[in-house]
Amino acid sequence: MKRMLDMVVLSNERLNDQNNLLKVTPATGEKLPDTVSPGQFVQIRIENSVHTFLRRPISVNFVDTSLNQLWLLVQNVGEGTKHLCNYSEGEKINIIFPLGNQFHLPSKVTSKILLIGGGVGTAPLLFLGKKATDNGFKPNFLLGGRSAKDLLQLDDFKKYGAVYTTTEDGTQGEKGFVIHHSILQEEKYDFIYTCGPKPMMVAVAKYAHENDIECEASLENLMACGFGACLCCIEKTTRGNVCACTEGPVFNIKELTWID
Repeated sequence: MKRMLDMVVLSNERLNDQNNLLKVTPATGEKLPDTVSPGQFVQIRIENSVHTFLRRPISVNFVDTSLNQLWLLVQNVGEGTKHLCNYSEGEKINIIFPLGNQFHLPSKVTSKILLIGGGVGTAPLLFLGKKATDNGFKPNFLLGGRSAKDLLQLDDFKKYGAVYTTTEDGTQGEKGFVIHHSILQEEKYDFIYTCGPKPMMVAVAKYAHENDIECEASLENLMACGFGACLCCIEKTTRGNVCACTEGPVFNIKELTWID
């Protein structure tokens, strides 16, 4: 069930020159709902911004039930996210959540799963990695960025599985794109989950298709309302045009029209 809650900012950590990690908790002290799942997102109201009228969609990065915290990884790319990156400890933000659908774990716990993310698109994969581990899986992570500074939350990911990295400039991990990492030739996976820039996800989807691997992708379409009313996030699928905010953002690649 969707909720609207005022949240208190517990911390706002700058991870690099473009990304911040906000940790928030309900202002009333109530427990976070246990219905939040990996792949879902929130819509945040931007206060005191004369040019920002609509809420901003942000992926759920992590839910720490022991500390009653919701984590949000925010990329500073515009007026709204700039305000979010400038929030201070103790300030309140209003969110609507949980929105959208979720990733689906395989039925067999012996399935080998790989989570592939690029840039800030790694955000929903941390929570998914935690859920996978809690359910008995041993996930691998393949994370990419332009350079070492763009690889986010590596220490957090390492808590839940083996982490492999690529950077375009070769400053960390293997040089190149995630789709060219040697782990894809060395290991055979049963299921791949991916989120990040669309060209990266399309390449991952094609790799999964060619190797007969089940694959889900979390789309980053422009979402203005989060309820399927504004039609900003339309995605063409095998069952017609759908709103990514309500029918997604997670799609099995078999539903998408990315594969020729």
